[in-house]
Amino acid sequence: MKKLILSITLFLYSIIIINTPAFASVSDETAYVLNTFSFLVHGFLVMLMAAGFAMLESGLVRSKNTAAICLKNIALYSTAGLVFYLIGYNVMYVDVGSYFGSFSFLYNPSADELALINAEDATAEQVNAVVSSGYSVASDWFFQMVFVATAASIVSGTIAERIKVWPFIIFVVFLSAIIYPVQASWTWGGGFLADMGFSDFAGSTLVHSCGGWAALMGAIIIGSRKGRFTDEGSKPMPGANLPLATLGTFILWFGWFGFNGGSQLALGSALDATAISIVYVNTNLAAAAGVITAMILSQVFYGKMDLTMCLNGALAGLVAITAGPDLQNHLTSIIVGAIGSALAVFAVPILDKFKIDDVVGAIPVHLVAGIWGTLAVGIFGAGSFMTQLYGIIAVGIFVSIASGIVWYGLSLTIGLRPTEEEEELGLDKSELGLEAYPDFTR
Repeated sequence: MKKLILSITLFLYSIIIINTPAFASVSDETAYVLNTFSFLVHGFLVMLMAAGFAMLESGLVRSKNTAAICLKNIALYSTAGLVFYLIGYNVMYVDVGSYFGSFSFLYNPSADELALINAEDATAEQVNAVVSSGYSVASDWFFQMVFVATAASIVSGTIAERIKVWPFIIFVVFLSAIIYPVQASWTWGGGFLADMGFSDFAGSTLVHSCGGWAALMGAIIIGSRKGRFTDEGSKPMPGANLPLATLGTFILWFGWFGFNGGSQLALGSALDATAISIVYVNTNLAAAAGVITAMILSQVFYGKMDLTMCLNGALAGLVAITAGPDLQNHLTSIIVGAIGSALAVFAVPILDKFKIDDVVGAIPVHLVAGIWGTLAVGIFGAGSFMTQLYGIIAVGIFVSIASGIVWYGLSLTIGLRPTEEEEELGLDKSELGLEAYPDFTR
């Protein structure tokens, strides 16, 4: 009897195997729904990073500048979204040649999508016309928009406490309309770097180093905070709320799963779902390695563990893995994250030596670790090291020159800095007329 049951079972199993396609797939409409869902969900995870940046920066500035930094963060997110809708997305993605796309205005749903939505009784042809694109036009726009807001947030942290709000917002307009979209079009829009084989999965260079170069130029042109550097050396100006900075780091870590995971750009197949899972794991491991590395190095070099170094160590690990989170060996992601964190730790005293004032450490985290992560694709991934290096240099030169022109132009026209008295008083009172902590301000 057992042999009979076993024989019948094997027979039925063989029938199932023979009649099952080797690669079962969902329908085109289901893939469209899943891909759109992925863009939207991963997009609002990245949007949450705006809150993470706001909390991180609020915790690392002095309390007299907290309300101003909160205003800058919500204003930059809003500005970036409006400008990216008006022109930025078209420059980055529409009719891209070798160097940029279309300088046309507005980016709206496709004609096929509008026809489907407005049809009283949609036909199969109308559905297929929409489904053939693979995802909703609006979902893609939303996912891409939150990336440019991230680049602007990087700039905000570096030049905090000594720039007026309106000049900064004007800079964000230029960053969102031209600087970020042009250099991103070179790779993600199918421009000349894409033709060369340059690879940046989720933006170690195109987002993070772009923000880092813009921040560096801003820090140089605006100058340091009053009293930050003296003849005796650098003077620490500790942040007012380290628990808030820690919360911001955790929020950023959480949002990074959307940043990297959504950059798979699809969820309509088993392959995509598996790839996103690998990206999530690599992202988490790189950040964890960054924290532990910063703990060890700060203990070795300074005799005590430095919380702010560890927070930035996590972020440096995340930035570093962003260019290649699809690496299939998880151990490699730990190495990439650890090295990114170490480089960020080493970069801090170098900036101090050159009297470059970076309030939150965004330049070591986003620029330095971003460069490393992009090069790591050429070392551990399938990319060419020299092509990766060429892409880094090209983006660095363009963003530095373009942002430098904008910063310098603003300094000559409306001015960038508050007066010394206003800076000493704090931007909360001088710019906003209120205080974030009215019972305790320093």
